[in-house]
Amino acid sequence: MTLDFDISKMIDARQRIDPAFLGSPVLTDAALDAAIGCSVLAKAELANPIGCFKGRGADLFCSTALQARESVVCASAGNFGQGLAYATNRRGHACTVFAASQANPVKVEAMRRLGANVRLVGADFDAAKAAARDHAEQTGQRWVEDGAEAAIAEGAGTIALELIEATPFDVLVVPLGNGALLDGVGEVVRALAPQACIIAVVAANAPAMKLSLEAGRAVATEHADTIADGIAVRVPIPSTLGRLRACCDDVVAVSEDSLFEAMRLIHRTLRVVVEPAAAAGLAAMLAEPERYAGLRVATVLTGGNISPALRARLLAA
Repeated sequence: MTLDFDISKMIDARQRIDPAFLGSPVLTDAALDAAIGCSVLAKAELANPIGCFKGRGADLFCSTALQARESVVCASAGNFGQGLAYATNRRGHACTVFAASQANPVKVEAMRRLGANVRLVGADFDAAKAAARDHAEQTGQRWVEDGAEAAIAEGAGTIALELIEATPFDVLVVPLGNGALLDGVGEVVRALAPQACIIAVVAANAPAMKLSLEAGRAVATEHADTIADGIAVRVPIPSTLGRLRACCDDVVAVSEDSLFEAMRLIHRTLRVVVEPAAAAGLAAMLAEPERYAGLRVATVLTGGNISPALRARLLAA
């Protein structure tokens, strides 16, 4: 996938993705705007069959990149695995998902309920990913790497297409994990709303993607200890970094406290429960309010598959 944008491909993508994942609402609230000091436009990828944005890219991938009955293997913190499980199940493919031994139990159960063979291996996502890749090589099944497949990014890009059609914005603030979301929405925004600034957000406790984009090469870290499991990357995908750097104007890191405070603010004002990675954009606004003052700032609430412990903490706050 390159930054040579082809609108016909995006239109075709929307025709191929299960409509259940399309047309997500843009949530706004005056109290939220007042708390941040800007107009917040929150594209909420919550009310769909898997409760997150990953279904868009996974369904497009399965509809365009797989042979009939082809089996797939992936690694996931939980949301991409749900998306791939959903898409493969409805299209007649077997799906094996490797996740960390301490993965969010809500996501693990959902992947199994959607038909995936879930294997819990390793201390974190990247350890599970290494095991998944080995399994795919040993069995000859199709290895699907979230962040490296063009169709997955193109599916995510439909979020930006809908956002641009719905409302103007000055800044788009995007959670950054392995990069499929930034890749997809960045390409669309660069082509159709080039005046908008794009800010990517990582967790300060999982800085590998920020370090890598700043260094211009893959920089792995020993740990990725953050409540935001959806963006807890320790080992970046080297081949994607140049493209991702072109898709954003800056990369910022947010603290664990900012992530949780953003979750609280979203719950209080927009009246939805989101997982920590989904709150990363708002956390960035909370951390640097002067940067966004008076602007129309869009972000993506990427999912609501929160762990039971975090849900209890959030609702008690």
